[in-house]
Amino acid sequence: MSLAVAIQMDPVDKIDIEGDSSFVLGLEAQRRGHGLYHYLPQDLSLRDGRVYARMRPLALRREAGNHASLGAPQSVDLATVDVVLMRQDPPFDMAYITATHLLEHVHPETLVVNDPVHVRNAPEKLFVTHFPDLMPPTLITSDRGEIEAFRAEHRDLIVKPLFGNGGAGVFHIAPEDENLSALLELFTDLYREPIIVQRYLPAVRGGDKRIILIDGRPAGATNRVPPQGEARSNMHVGGRPEKSALDKRDLEICEAIGPALKERGLIFVGIDVIGGYMTEINVTSPTGLQEINRFDEACLEAEIWDVIEARYGAGHRTPSV
Repeated sequence: MSLAVAIQMDPVDKIDIEGDSSFVLGLEAQRRGHGLYHYLPQDLSLRDGRVYARMRPLALRREAGNHASLGAPQSVDLATVDVVLMRQDPPFDMAYITATHLLEHVHPETLVVNDPVHVRNAPEKLFVTHFPDLMPPTLITSDRGEIEAFRAEHRDLIVKPLFGNGGAGVFHIAPEDENLSALLELFTDLYREPIIVQRYLPAVRGGDKRIILIDGRPAGATNRVPPQGEARSNMHVGGRPEKSALDKRDLEICEAIGPALKERGLIFVGIDVIGGYMTEINVTSPTGLQEINRFDEACLEAEIWDVIEARYGAGHRTPSV
């Protein structure tokens, strides 16, 4: 079975081939004989009820500085594509949401991974609130009085934008910190949305565990350790990946959320766990495949493609670009 696979992502020439999960997903698709195409989210158009993308044939290689070749652009009706991988990075803003609305016109006849409806309905820091027993104490609000009461109760806080990503805008407000009021003023100027406040988890100094779930099942994990003097463990801000196994609490969390992920067509998901608490469910453009592969001598992208091909084969026709 050879599929036409379009990858909706950021510019492919700028990716880090040693860490990018979209890169290895594309390599695995290519290895299986699928045809690859690349386009940017802004290349989408809706015309007369049909969704088109100005896309380019794509070839990938694990060669630093020579990892991608792109062919001539062509306008393609996405109804003639078999699979679309929605892999552009957040922020989860109106442009991102609009892309999910456009892709909803072609899914599931063209299989979009992850399901665009449920990507839209599952922002990382909001979807997780449907599992309150698995989270640290959390407040989402624009009300300063609520924030002050939450601080009085929990004292040590993390404050972050509701739709941020990659650790951007994440602040640790310690009990003696006098900057909370100024920070709230800044957030009010920068964001129209409520902000999220959580009890600080000291266990983050030992790492923030990224767990990959494939079709609702845990597939592997890596621990991301923050650099000295930093409360954030995201790889974008210098977090160091370490080998990690799934413990009993991790498996309990995965068992609790797995059915909801599978039911929503969220095939590739990354959750963040600190000290036994789940802090985020990442469904937009999860990362971590290459780090886990190296530590575990695994090939998680192959497991993801096994699920995609099975899902496609169970109910999809085979058009061609």
